[in-house]
Amino acid sequence: MDILSICTATNWGVEFKKNEQETAVSALESGKIIFCPQLSFNIDSSEQVLFTPYLINKKTKNISFNLKENRLKGIKANQKHQKCLKSVLARFSEQSNRFMNSLFFHYTNSLNMGRTSYRPVQIKNRKTSARKDDRRLHIDAFAASPSQGNRILRLFSNINPYGEPRVWRIGDNFKEVAQRFLPKINKPIPGSAKFLHWLGITKNIRTHYDHIMLMLHDRMKLDIDYQKQVKYKEISFPPGTSWIVSTDQVSHATISGQYVLEQTFYLPTMSMANPEEAPLHILENFTGLYLI
Repeated sequence: MDILSICTATNWGVEFKKNEQETAVSALESGKIIFCPQLSFNIDSSEQVLFTPYLINKKTKNISFNLKENRLKGIKANQKHQKCLKSVLARFSEQSNRFMNSLFFHYTNSLNMGRTSYRPVQIKNRKTSARKDDRRLHIDAFAASPSQGNRILRLFSNINPYGEPRVWRIGDNFKEVAQRFLPKINKPIPGSAKFLHWLGITKNIRTHYDHIMLMLHDRMKLDIDYQKQVKYKEISFPPGTSWIVSTDQVSHATISGQYVLEQTFYLPTMSMANPEEAPLHILENFTGLYLI
């Protein structure tokens, strides 16, 4: 099955036709990546100073930006670079939000913006723990920010100025992942979710769904035999292109690439055109339990 759905948009302010919107929603919810080969994010000449990996704090994987608070996290650069990066990320966030709400008109008033991030480090050389190694196939689940059943949608844009693509691998579909790893996952310890929230480790309560998703994420990455044996398809995203994917549904790994922007969105499962495609409902069908 082809895992790419092509979007022909050439600018961030495009108004999509109804059939284009319906195609995009169907593709996204079925686990396809929406690839926009002509949708580039422009970097001004004065912003070229951001093309250095040394902006980032060594302890973090990327630099994150909270638009509402106008706050950067994970950066160690001087005030001049911080001001420049805030301007770039705010512009990217605003353009991404406008684009997503136009393409996914079905989700209007339901899409909630999460963090914006900048990834200036070459991922193929990055040293990190197995759980944080995004070069291993995984599905997304955030330990500190439980989604509580909401979908995780992410828009990426490759802004690499040196012609280097961002290379991904796409593995098993979500049902296959769940069937393999779900039997190995124990139920959460009673009261642990409230305790983690009380300690400030999680920003909100970790539901049974969040517990399973986090365990799926970890077990996938830590299973060396699985990583070696699982079949995958490799995709290259050149500079000047953008792509959208439900990273809580699509098994993915990032193999190489540098200088990428990303915007996270959260979508309530009930706002989907076909909620049965959601990881929440798939897991509930497998377990026979209500997970949120």
